[in-house]
Amino acid sequence: MAAVELRRQTPANAPSPHESPAMATLDFDTLADLLTRIFIRHGVAAEHAALLGRNCATCERDGAHSHGVFRIPGYVASLDAGWIDGQVRPVMEDCAPSFLRVDAANGFAQPALAAARPALLARVARNGVALLAIRRSHHFSALWPDLEPFADQGLVALSMVAGIAGVMPPGARKPVFGTNPIAFATPVAGARPLVFDLATSAMSNGDLRIAAREGRAIPPDSGVDRAGRMTTDPKAVLDGGGLLTFGGYKGASIALMVEILASALTGGQFSAEVDFSTHPGAETPCTGQVIILIDPACGAGAAFADRVATLIAMLREAGQERLPSDRRYANRARAERDGITLDDATHEALTRLAS
Repeated sequence: MAAVELRRQTPANAPSPHESPAMATLDFDTLADLLTRIFIRHGVAAEHAALLGRNCATCERDGAHSHGVFRIPGYVASLDAGWIDGQVRPVMEDCAPSFLRVDAANGFAQPALAAARPALLARVARNGVALLAIRRSHHFSALWPDLEPFADQGLVALSMVAGIAGVMPPGARKPVFGTNPIAFATPVAGARPLVFDLATSAMSNGDLRIAAREGRAIPPDSGVDRAGRMTTDPKAVLDGGGLLTFGGYKGASIALMVEILASALTGGQFSAEVDFSTHPGAETPCTGQVIILIDPACGAGAAFADRVATLIAMLREAGQERLPSDRRYANRARAERDGITLDDATHEALTRLAS
């Protein structure tokens, strides 16, 4: 089927000052239901579609627009190309007291995590630490929605996922790494969990693609063109160039760690091994994801969350105005109060994909 472009109202494509943009306002459940119907319409099992629909709606609600409805055409293209099996059931593999493996069998990572959650929580309760290794999985969303529920239950959580080769290691002639995000979540006494989710590249691929679509320059030192020259043109980066890692060699070392833990350890593909050339239009990576859970009661005991709160208070007292997840929670509260807004063109495109 033809690709459907989803556009967000931004200064680059905004109407003149004398016009009011046509916007649709949806509550969270309505948006999640719409996205769920899209996944079902394009071949995903109903229970898995509900997980994916709520995942994307969560990102949109919380202001992570590069991982919200923006991702839907890529999901649909991968499903329609036969690159992903939307009906497959993940296969659980019990391999050690604190180590659980799941073969996603070329399905989505979120259903694999959902299937493993009860056993994973039982292991961390019994052993104080547990690791989940997911392989042959497609993860096209943000990582923080995977981890925040664990922190809500009082656990410390860490996750990494490999992607599609589009990031140049320092001195390399071609991309080897994916954007290779890493996420962390911890409970905080008297507050919502502290959760961060960041790419090990200078910027995320989603933000790069949005900049290209809207005709905006990207920050200097974010990427190179196909000749290896520094560029602020996102289209040049996408057209045979590559993003750079943040912090040069330091970021590249972290990206390397992600490849090792999310792919080598899990049995998944490295970012540079992902090849969907036989599935035109597909966009999602089929690699691996690792999730590590820690019960802090085994360390600092009941004082752990209080200690984290003390550290956060120190940071704020020192002048750090915004901490990871502050903006996300503010966006969430605003969306829960006022609804989630999409421009009419995007809402209509989503409705067409669902019908």
